[in-house]
Amino acid sequence: MSHRVGLGFDAHRFSHEPGRRLVLGGVEIADGPGLAGHSDADVVAHAVADALLGAAGLGDLGTLFPDSDPSFAGADSVELLERVVAMVVRAGWRAVNVDCAVALEQPRLAPHKPAMEERLSGVVGSPVTVRAKSPEGLGALGRGEGAACWAVALLESQ
Repeated sequence: MSHRVGLGFDAHRFSHEPGRRLVLGGVEIADGPGLAGHSDADVVAHAVADALLGAAGLGDLGTLFPDSDPSFAGADSVELLERVVAMVVRAGWRAVNVDCAVALEQPRLAPHKPAMEERLSGVVGSPVTVRAKSPEGLGALGRGEGAACWAVALLESQ
């Protein structure tokens, strides 16, 4: 059996746009400002998609769904992740698991982690774990200017 590992990363600053929703791992979080981006700026879904694409050798999210394409304006990142999962499966791979580390100061993610893991696991078709990490006041993330996520995906050939 053949296995491959992929690493995904994404970061977005917080938006000053009134009414911008904060979506992380496909879950809307009411107690935080939204992230700025061409799509819904879900850093968790983006990092998971890039990890899967990298492991399968299929490029990256920005190339496949460029922010220069108006059809992706305001896109639901979980729908993009669904398209990525379909591409990975067509290429002969399936996810074994995905692990994510989300770095942000606020809001607290602990109450939302079960819903995020359930939503992402359902889309990916394998366990997805989400861990929240505080940047402890260091750098732009520590100053609360945005959020970032790293994801690692393990694929096996079908």
